[in-house]
Amino acid sequence: MKIAAVQMISGPDVAPNLETAGALIAQAAEQGAQLVALPEYFPIIGAGDVDRLAAREQFGSGPIQNFLRDCARKHGLWLIGGSLPLAADDENKLRNSCLVFNPQGIVVARYDKIHLFGFQKGEEQYDEAATIEAGSTPIAFDTPFGRVGLGICYDLRFPELFRRLGQIDLLVLPSAFTDTTGQAHWELLLRARAIENQCYVLAPAQGGRHPNGRLTHGNSMIVDPWGEVLTRMDKGAGVVIAELDPARLVEVRTMLPALQHRFFK
Repeated sequence: MKIAAVQMISGPDVAPNLETAGALIAQAAEQGAQLVALPEYFPIIGAGDVDRLAAREQFGSGPIQNFLRDCARKHGLWLIGGSLPLAADDENKLRNSCLVFNPQGIVVARYDKIHLFGFQKGEEQYDEAATIEAGSTPIAFDTPFGRVGLGICYDLRFPELFRRLGQIDLLVLPSAFTDTTGQAHWELLLRARAIENQCYVLAPAQGGRHPNGRLTHGNSMIVDPWGEVLTRMDKGAGVVIAELDPARLVEVRTMLPALQHRFFK
């Protein structure tokens, strides 16, 4: 089956971001993708804290969730909604959440980002914990084409999270990596996660210069269970597509049964 990663350069206004995402989802569907994943914060990025908090939705209702539901149903595909701001227990914060919709437009999984990014290098600094309420539950879900695990961006650096999921066939990691950290570690980490979990990795990313000046790394890619990069896109908005081949999973796991050789479970 074909899987697709959508790359965007989202801005601070929700409506045009949804319009762009809709066009790219349609493009992926036209190319035969049966599962499509959007990047982290696809509906809003680069906005101020007040604007992002104002865009929060209650889980189960809201224009962003309606958009995702309608796209999944319209194109008859599995849609992994990157991440969007949902209401948190703390009224001054939000949850950075990834929702998964099946081809009938039904939510089948929700993952709230667990690891919150903190970084400082000169004037470039980030502190997600100031406005985001962390999740605490690892999430994987079953599909007709295999078991799928979820993570969001900074989660990529914590391999123990994905070990908690058991054996998965596909790991989806919507991201908005900074260009600084992305140049250093993005591909290395994606390939490592694919190799150690012997699974495909689908990594849709934000990629380019955003209206507020922030530069995200892009390089959305699909990696196979041997760590080979099947396809990638540097910067700009677009779609990358590759085949998820069950036979390749079997081949790698039979040739090198590392998952069976684990000592610490």
